[in-house]
Amino acid sequence: MELNTLQHISIAELCRRLRRRYGRVEFPAPLPVLDELVATILSQNTTDANSGAAFERLSQRFPTWDGVRRARVAAIAAAIRPAGLQQQKAARIKRILQTLHARRGELSLEFLRSLPAAEALAYLRAFPGVGPKTAACVLLFACRQRVLPVDTHVHRLSLRLGLVPPRTSAANAHELLAQLVPARHVLEFHVLLIRHGRQVCHARSPRCPTCPLLDACPDGLRRLPYERSAP
Repeated sequence: MELNTLQHISIAELCRRLRRRYGRVEFPAPLPVLDELVATILSQNTTDANSGAAFERLSQRFPTWDGVRRARVAAIAAAIRPAGLQQQKAARIKRILQTLHARRGELSLEFLRSLPAAEALAYLRAFPGVGPKTAACVLLFACRQRVLPVDTHVHRLSLRLGLVPPRTSAANAHELLAQLVPARHVLEFHVLLIRHGRQVCHARSPRCPTCPLLDACPDGLRRLPYERSAP
C-alpha cells in the first residue's frame, strides 16, 4: 500500500482531526499589547501556570510598567521567580521597557494594532531579545493578526510530519509555515499542535499508536513496525 504523506492532506483536514481530539479553539480575551509581550517572555521555557503566577506577582509588585522600567533587575527577578530564568527574563523585560520609552516617550504598544502585520513584526523584532516566536505570539493573541508563532512543539511536529524539510530551523520554519497555513487556520493550527505535542507527540517517546495523524506522519510510521489506516 502506498503511504500517505501530509502533503496529500490539507491543513484543514489536519486541524479537523486534531479538533476532534482536543476540541475547538477560540481566541482568549486579549491583553493590552505590552502586557502580552511581557507575558510571552515570561512563558518561555516554563508552564502556563508558572508564567501566569509570575505575571500576577509582577503586576502586584509593580502596578505600572514605568515602575518596572525604573526598578532594579534584581527586584524584577524576585517578582517573576515562578517563571524560572528570572535574571535573564528580568533583564530582557527592563531593556524592552527602556527601549520603548526611549523610542516613543510612553509605555504602550497599542499602536501596533493598526499596523500591517509585517511592519508590526519588524517593530517588535527590533526590541532586544524578541525573536520571531515571541513577536508572532503578540500579534496573534493581542492584535488578532493571523501571524503563526512557531514554538518548540509546532517546530517539532512540523518536522516530524514533513511540513518543513529535515533540519529546518525554527526561524526558517516561521517563513515556510506562513506560506503553507491558510490565515483562517493559523490560530487553531498553532494551538492544536501545541496540545498534541504536550499530550501525544512528545519530544521523547511519542505515543504514535494513539496519534490521529499517524497515517500522515512519515516519522511516526518509521517508528512503528506496522501501518495504521487513516482515521
